[in-house]
Formats: sequence, structure tokens, C-alpha cells
Amino acid sequence: MSYNLPAYVVFDGDNDKWAYGFMKGWKQNDRVEFDFRDAHDLDNMTGRAQDEAYVKSNLRDRMKKSGAVIVLIGEKTKNLYKYVRWELELALELDIPIVAVNLNKKNGRDENLCPAIIRTSGRVVHVPYSREAIKHALDNFTASFKNMALEQKASASWYYKKFDA
Repeated sequence: MSYNLPAYVVFDGDNDKWAYGFMKGWKQNDRVEFDFRDAHDLDNMTGRAQDEAYVKSNLRDRMKKSGAVIVLIGEKTKNLYKYVRWELELALELDIPIVAVNLNKKNGRDENLCPAIIRTSGRVVHVPYSREAIKHALDNFTASFKNMALEQKASASWYYKKFDA
């Protein structure tokens, strides 16, 4: 099985852009089995990108075209409200599965770093930052999410034991 819908990536642009860059690099490397359609490649923002209302409108359109949201969780992610929290609220509102990726490579929910809005949601799977874990979550969690009952989506978050250290 291989995930092939656009994935919308949420991250701290000031501190965690490196991790997003690595993901894009994995995708470009022919010797690495990792592929995702980046929702941020679906269109370009114009020079009006300084206008918050314009940016949020554009991001909303990108997310609506996405089959999953990947949130890269670093040291400061939980404290970012202007865009990160707004993007996560939007993902929950649109009922899009969320892959929470711990940049510290912890498997499972990181109580200290995870944004509160997704900390206990069943719409989220928590994985360590690795190509294998992200790919596994995109391939498996997004597929099973479609068939989840509302009670499951409202329950505690998910993780994969296979990535325990």
C-alpha cells in the first residue's frame, strides 16, 4: 500500500524547517523509498503572503485538497498559535487524519511537546521522526482512519509499537 494523496505539512518555520527539508529530500532521492505529495506544492502564494487573511485562505484551500496532515513537533511547536494551532484546529474541523511526528524521535505522544489541541485526539497517530515511521503512518493510519467510528476518533491518540526503541 502506498499513500498517494497530498499531505499538508505543519511545522515551526523558524526552528524546524530543517526537518521539512529532509522530508522533501527523501522524496527527491531515487534510492530512498519515501514519497508524499506535498500540499504546499499545489499552488503558489502571491506577494500578498504578508496578509494573514490571505495566507489563511490559501492554506485552507490547500488543506481541503489534502488527505492527511503531518505536524512536525519540535521544542516550540506547542506554543505557536497564529498558524500552527489554527492549522491543527482546521484539520480537526475538516476531519483529516493527523500524523504527529516527534522531532526528538520519541515514539508515542510526547506530553511535554505535543500541542494541547491534539494531545488526546483519536484523529492523531504519534510517531518518531524517521522516514520509515512517517511512511508507515501515511500508508496505514490514513487508510484505517476512513473506517474509524466516531467513538474511536474521539478516544485517546494512537502510536505504533513497532517503533518503540
